[in-house]
Amino acid sequence: MIDARGLSCPQPVIMVANALKSGEAEYTVMVDAVTPKENVTRYAESHGYAVSVAEADGEYTLTLKK
Repeated sequence: MIDARGLSCPQPVIMVANALKSGEAEYTVMVDAVTPKENVTRYAESHGYAVSVAEADGEYTLTLKK
């Protein structure tokens, strides 16, 4: 799991970019603001991942799947 809560962009995207280098089929990313949610989603989709988002108490859990 990538915990990017409390971080402002571009840090969450950089964390995801570094993780994607491992080539795994699935990742879970936690963020706590709309902007990183949108930026991580856009980045992951541009690299061939489908993204599903769950929101609870102002925090977002993004599931990235190849």
